[in-house]
Amino acid sequence: MHPEQRKCFDVALEWTALFNRHLRTSFGSSECYSALFLAESFWRDILGLTWTLKTISGGNNIVAALREDTARAGLSEIALDDNASPPQWVKRADTEAIEAFIKFETKHTVGAGIVRICPVKDQTKRTSDIQQWRAWTFFTAIDSLIGFEENTHLNRPTGESYSRDFQGPNWLDKRLAAASYKTHDPDVLVVGGGQAGLAIAARLTQLGIDTLIVDKNRRIGDNWRNRYHALTLHNQLHVNHLPYMPFPPTWPTYIPKDMLALWFESYAAAMELNFWTQCEVTKASYDNKAKRWQVALRTAEDGERYISPRHVIMATGVSGIPNLPKIDSLSAFKGPALHSSQYHDGEDWSGKHAIVIGCGNSGHDISQDLYSSGAKVTMIQRSPSLVVNIEPSAQFPYKLYEEERGTDECDFITTSMPTPLVKQAHRHFTKAARKTDKALLDGLENVGFKLDFGDDDTGWQFKYLTRGGGYYFNVGCSDLLAAGKIDLVQFDQVEQFTDHGMVMKDGHKIDADIVIMATGYKPQEYLVSKLFGDAIAERVGPIWGFGDGMELRNMYCQTEQPGLWFIAGSFAQCRIYSKYLALQIKALEEGIIQPQQP
Repeated sequence: MHPEQRKCFDVALEWTALFNRHLRTSFGSSECYSALFLAESFWRDILGLTWTLKTISGGNNIVAALREDTARAGLSEIALDDNASPPQWVKRADTEAIEAFIKFETKHTVGAGIVRICPVKDQTKRTSDIQQWRAWTFFTAIDSLIGFEENTHLNRPTGESYSRDFQGPNWLDKRLAAASYKTHDPDVLVVGGGQAGLAIAARLTQLGIDTLIVDKNRRIGDNWRNRYHALTLHNQLHVNHLPYMPFPPTWPTYIPKDMLALWFESYAAAMELNFWTQCEVTKASYDNKAKRWQVALRTAEDGERYISPRHVIMATGVSGIPNLPKIDSLSAFKGPALHSSQYHDGEDWSGKHAIVIGCGNSGHDISQDLYSSGAKVTMIQRSPSLVVNIEPSAQFPYKLYEEERGTDECDFITTSMPTPLVKQAHRHFTKAARKTDKALLDGLENVGFKLDFGDDDTGWQFKYLTRGGGYYFNVGCSDLLAAGKIDLVQFDQVEQFTDHGMVMKDGHKIDADIVIMATGYKPQEYLVSKLFGDAIAERVGPIWGFGDGMELRNMYCQTEQPGLWFIAGSFAQCRIYSKYLALQIKALEEGIIQPQQP
């Protein structure tokens, strides 16, 4: 072992031994805190010791919480994980530390984690080069439930019952019967069949939880297939794998929407997921006594149908309810006025004039698609937007995934970072992106485009995590704007819409054949209220964003409404957090934990 590697290993081994010693004797004392953690340190736990998602800051607060949580969980010790990368020097959020993977067991779970240890000078010694080591970040997470492991690898089914019972039903017979739900109800109903719905259903299925996905679209994958013609994913393939089945190594870096849609169909089949297309939830109510939902479905095959799952998971991403701006004069426009979800192909508007309202990813992509199809385009900016070149700048946050690590380990490192440090890292990414993209940003400002760099300069990802949009990964539309090939006007310059376009406050008229509103979607709370009623929506509260906390609100965890869960986000978020959501439901089903009380 290289001397540097040996040093990292020894420091990590010494810290874990010290942690275990305090765990057995004086956990929670001031001496314990000062020996183990920096004053400004963080502990993030994902079900590992607390059965919730939480982040605690401050060494004294961490030790106080660990004293109670380790005892409740039945943690006796932690150890270095010899199946992960060895301890090594890293730089995370502009801080250098020794990063070490750990493992542990509690009464019911196998857990894993990461500790990052920093050197500090020993103030009691005169020699300046004598150092002590303290934890800067501490991360604990559930990995599996003891006795209820996933049906994977050595725990996979043998298939003998399908291939050797010549007179009984074969695999296909059993799959069709299971997916019909003619004689039973699913344990879990997943609403929405995009990446979130597929990921959580796959996880639950491998834990032996009977799960049904319903989606209003005609085919699996239509949530991508039906989007505008030129769409590709805006982040790279290696970040976007689904659980258990990575994309083929032959696939393009940026995946076209139709290619992805076909993959969704293949994935659902390969993972043996029960999936009803052309099926929509119309209403649902919760029976507190029976601990089950009564869900009304509208299906293409049966008309109205009712099922009674114990859990409902909303996997609709955003609500799916278009956010249409209140523009009184827009009703005067005689041409089509569409939400971006209704837009398909710029070829239909070749030689015509289009007005696009909105400057997020959809607004820019639609504008570029129209321009490339031969339409004249005017983009209306309602509020400042963040713009970043898709390469290299937009990929800065994903640089970790380019290291020589597997996706699972990269996911784990990403998940281990507490939100305040992630924000710090993203301020660095934003600063680097502004420098790299300076020529483009200057060109946009020269034509009057109003730029934004996120709250406290935290960049595009925190715009996504807080509001779900407000940014654009430039794949060419910004260049067209800067060159004047796509016109730009500010919303406050518009006097009113007319039957043939709009009139500006300076009297200038802009004719149009179509108006497209790339104005996003209403928050998830609107859909919750529509399907479950105002009382449940109020009980659950805001969904997505951080509020005053360090974890996303009501995401991937138990809510104030028993049996109601939410999952959404990027492919990476869905891949990562589907595991933790599924393990919570499994633990509830097996009586390991108790549900939230209404």
